[in-house]
Amino acid sequence: MGNYIQLVDERNTALEDLPLMGLSISKEFIPSVANIVGTDLSKYKIVRKYQFACSLMQVSRDGKIPIAIMKHPRVIMSPAYPIFEVKRTDELLPEYLMMWFSRSEFDRQAAYFAVGGVRGSLEWEDFCDMQLPVPPISRQREIVEEYNVIQNRIALNQQLIQKLEETAQAVYREWFVEFEFPDENGKPFKSNGGEMVWNEELGKEVPRGWGVGKLKTICEKIGSGFTPTGGRESYFTTGISLIRSTNVFDYNFSIEDLAFISDEQADKLKNVAVKERDILLNITGVSVARCCMVPNSILPARVNQHVMIIRPFQTLNISSFLLLNLCSTDSKNALLGVSQSGSTREAITKSDIEDFEVLLPKGDLLERFEHQMQKLFLEKNLKSKENQKLTELKELLLSRLAAIEN
Repeated sequence: MGNYIQLVDERNTALEDLPLMGLSISKEFIPSVANIVGTDLSKYKIVRKYQFACSLMQVSRDGKIPIAIMKHPRVIMSPAYPIFEVKRTDELLPEYLMMWFSRSEFDRQAAYFAVGGVRGSLEWEDFCDMQLPVPPISRQREIVEEYNVIQNRIALNQQLIQKLEETAQAVYREWFVEFEFPDENGKPFKSNGGEMVWNEELGKEVPRGWGVGKLKTICEKIGSGFTPTGGRESYFTTGISLIRSTNVFDYNFSIEDLAFISDEQADKLKNVAVKERDILLNITGVSVARCCMVPNSILPARVNQHVMIIRPFQTLNISSFLLLNLCSTDSKNALLGVSQSGSTREAITKSDIEDFEVLLPKGDLLERFEHQMQKLFLEKNLKSKENQKLTELKELLLSRLAAIEN
């Protein structure tokens, strides 16, 4: 690569007011959270469009090089980051080079070279010695265009997924926080004179007849599993899905780094077999209280000790309502408060979840809500599944780069 790239060291000497960025392990620029009060920003590096930033520290430990291509005109970064650019873009497209950096094989090779470095870091000279195929520029353009078609479709689907989530959250707030659900005349309940009464448990007014119930009274299953003996070394590339906290995000399930176990291992976890429309809740660590519904595409599945299954009684048909409730601001704050009380480690116990109280509307309101939400979540799941297939196609395209003839 050293024949095609060169270091850049342009400093912000004019003290321009530019966005301060950092790098993520997923190879993206992200807004920096560093405290820069009193910092001399004239020493910070400027990164221009189509230039790269990377971090070569602790590569062998992380197994990845945080590296990204800048898509915006200009930003600034800490002087600790090496900034580089392609010398001649008529020989090597920056977007093609970024595709090469995105390959898992590239990260594995970099981690191998970094083993001999100080603290597992990769030296710049070793980085430049790494090789890549450089086909004719016309072929590079074709490959980049094909890759961008997939990337753009994934991004579009992600925007649609976000809109569907926002719609579901907005309807939940309107019905169960503002109490403006449609009354028998189809008009907003509270603003059209719906009767409200004070609820002691919640400390606020709620519609007359509504109650509060503990999760254990409306759920047939609340429980977490354990990690099979041998941990990561005992996982397989196919088999029964093992859901871990890294897979569970608010409203979304990530298949990235999804682990698999054998039938024999799964049998030992049969008491935490995941079923369709189960709710998954992270109960330990920094991701505590993150919550989503299991996608059918990863079933059959089990959970480890960091993830709890919450399964409402099937006859109630309230999975969407319960998911939106647990992800709501009030419930999230309450769960985070529980996780931080009485322990040095963030954790939520089974009894905490069993005794967690939720508002229970009366009549057929939940059934009406669930019917509306299932349409939204079905569309969301279809888009998520499409993105899963597109991501697999993208990875296949990246893996084939090594076979391209120069």
